Amino acid sequence: MTILTETKDGPLVLTPDQIEELGVQLDELRAKIVADLGEGDREYIYSIIKAQRGFEVAGRGLMYLGFLPPFWLAAVAALSVSKILDNMEIGHNVMHGQYDWMREPDLNSREFEWDNVCPGDQWRHSHNYMHHTYTNIHNKDRDIGYGILRVDEDQKWNPLRLGNPLYAFGLMMLFEWGVMGHDLEVENIVRGKRTWADLKKLLSGQWRKAGRQVLKDYVIFPALSGPLFVSTLAGNVTANLVRNVWAFSIIFCGHFPTGVQTFTEEETEFETRGEWYVRQMLGSANITGSKLFHIMSGNLSHQIEHHLFPDLPANRYPVVAPEVRALCEKYGLPYNTGSFGKQIGSVWGKLFKLALPPFLVGKDSTPGVIVMRQGQPTEMGV
Repeated sequence: MTILTETKDGPLVLTPDQIEELGVQLDELRAKIVADLGEGDREYIYSIIKAQRGFEVAGRGLMYLGFLPPFWLAAVAALSVSKILDNMEIGHNVMHGQYDWMREPDLNSREFEWDNVCPGDQWRHSHNYMHHTYTNIHNKDRDIGYGILRVDEDQKWNPLRLGNPLYAFGLMMLFEWGVMGHDLEVENIVRGKRTWADLKKLLSGQWRKAGRQVLKDYVIFPALSGPLFVSTLAGNVTANLVRNVWAFSIIFCGHFPTGVQTFTEEETEFETRGEWYVRQMLGSANITGSKLFHIMSGNLSHQIEHHLFPDLPANRYPVVAPEVRALCEKYGLPYNTGSFGKQIGSVWGKLFKLALPPFLVGKDSTPGVIVMRQGQPTEMGV
């Protein structure tokens, strides 16, 4: 593979040798961080767990004063923070195996369950394996549009795409349920490629996990608040909605703003380690922000670094980010980053634009990357 990309100084060509050289340097960067893992990383994750539990206890307790609006709002805020931390900085990262090196049962990636309706084992398959192995490869990575959205020009347009922004809004509000249904591949059931009978085991797991979550948030805790059942129920629903909107926004900012590129199966069929790294860089985007913002995003604000090193503790991403960016600059590769406002505005702009027929909006003029295989150029990400 040879890569040609546009820079401010004109076209720049990366040869196969340079791509593999880049891969070696990224392997060395990862090895350096792995060798340095230790007590600081242990203290970090336990401090996050302690904070998450503190916010949950505070939120649950304040619900008993929910008849007073200021206390109800404080309860919702605390519970929302608790759920965001549990999903983003704890659940997502622990289930990636980022803390398996600690060999502690509560942080075992294969056993961990989060405060979410999606069963952990199903998420590990659809996300850890399918998404991170086949990142942004059409017909492989089902995170490209989650089966219902048009987020890339290479996805065919039809009149149903006119509802693109509405579908995205619905997915945002019910994001944990969308994640739960991801492995079902509902669109393939509609097309007759899968049957409901094929999904018996998946549905059984979802029924058990979602049932426990619904019972906890919408029955048991509201019932424990006695006459405040309705206000507690409303508070729990609101906290889940806040978590859903936040998780959707962070994840979409890392995957679908302008400049993020997609690939075909043919382009990646004989992919080397170095080429895999390049695909992760071109298929991801970062969000700038404060330390607190990065923590609340589960450090998925460093989506480029996460895609390069998904099993490294996420608190290390801010440390490696300057080195990754320097490598991108050295080899002329784009390092897609921007403020939350810029990235989320870009995402929603794309969702509205791609809802329309191609002849009305034209092609994206963002420079792409050209891959050369056996002397034959094919456009990648254009």
